[in-house]
Amino acid sequence: MTLPMQDIKILDTGTLTPGKYCTFILGDLGAEVTRVERPISRNTPEDSRFPNEDLVLNRNKKSITLNLRTEEARQVFYELSEKADIVLESYRPGVAKRIGIDYETIKKTNPRIIYCSLSGYGQDGPYNQLPGFDIIFMAISGLLALISGPNEPPIVPGLYLSDTAAGLLATIGILTALLVRERTGKGQYLDISMLDGAFSWLALAYGSQYPGQKPPVLMGPSPGYNVYQTKDGNYIALGIGRPQSWENLCKAMDREDFVDYQWVMGEKREETLSFLKRIFKSKSRDEWLSQLQALDIEIGPVNTPLEAFFDPQILHRQMALEVNHPIKGRVRQVGIPIKFSETPGEMRGVAPLIGQDTQEVLEGLGYTQERIEQLRKAQAI
Repeated sequence: MTLPMQDIKILDTGTLTPGKYCTFILGDLGAEVTRVERPISRNTPEDSRFPNEDLVLNRNKKSITLNLRTEEARQVFYELSEKADIVLESYRPGVAKRIGIDYETIKKTNPRIIYCSLSGYGQDGPYNQLPGFDIIFMAISGLLALISGPNEPPIVPGLYLSDTAAGLLATIGILTALLVRERTGKGQYLDISMLDGAFSWLALAYGSQYPGQKPPVLMGPSPGYNVYQTKDGNYIALGIGRPQSWENLCKAMDREDFVDYQWVMGEKREETLSFLKRIFKSKSRDEWLSQLQALDIEIGPVNTPLEAFFDPQILHRQMALEVNHPIKGRVRQVGIPIKFSETPGEMRGVAPLIGQDTQEVLEGLGYTQERIEQLRKAQAI
């Protein structure tokens, strides 16, 4: 069956999570992704340089090694880029130009190339040379301050929100650029920033801000939009937004006097929160789920990541998979979230070992075994 992005070729030099996440999505949709990596080895079970995220994010990809600081390796890269549709890099701004694989260089021989640079702060601006990781971009963007309650310090989340946002923006940008190229025949340059990605999420919270307006006060959790511990030590999440759901909850708790206090502040809010904290500890998580879901109340279990892999809805949607990896053994994988009716994505291969496809890729360019050995001796691969 034809895959959505079949015949689209991507050269991926992105060593950071956003770039790997972007090409993870595109690879699942059928793109031929070739990872260009430094000539190092992480091909033993004991080698900690094979991070767990790579087991998922690098599936459906090939891996070649190129020491791009050598002229011989750059010539290989140029030949690959002439046949590619997309180049993705995540160096600090200016590095790609210094080593000679920047957009201006690549487009001379391939004007149809879509070249995506993914960096922390973007290619320009006063911060563009500063180092940073996910929590820094969340902090500067204002996103981190939202993950807290009133008069409470921000909470460090358990996943990389800025990285995910930037990876998704890069994916959207690349797909859009492919559509434009269909009309114009020309490629273009994409500048994606992790800080921009994090800040763009504020549209959901502060999209209506205007000059002179006082910033909104952090309200903290409401009684109907909160997390509660249950009798068995687990947690449930309430996500009640509808008045009828709140009324159903109050009736189920024999506290119809709380019906008018869904969004109340002050002492009544504290009284309502305190009551719900006490009563939810009177039954197990599963008992509450069974009782309140039957009343059409927005409630869900706070699953651990392991529990989520066995959640019946996630299993039904084929979002939890298990595969055999030659180094890590049996590993769990996240499924493909975009469901196509005619051209579904596919998991075609596990994450490669670094450089495992170097020979195959070079032979595909017409290199002889003698020439490949010369590249090895020159430490270009």
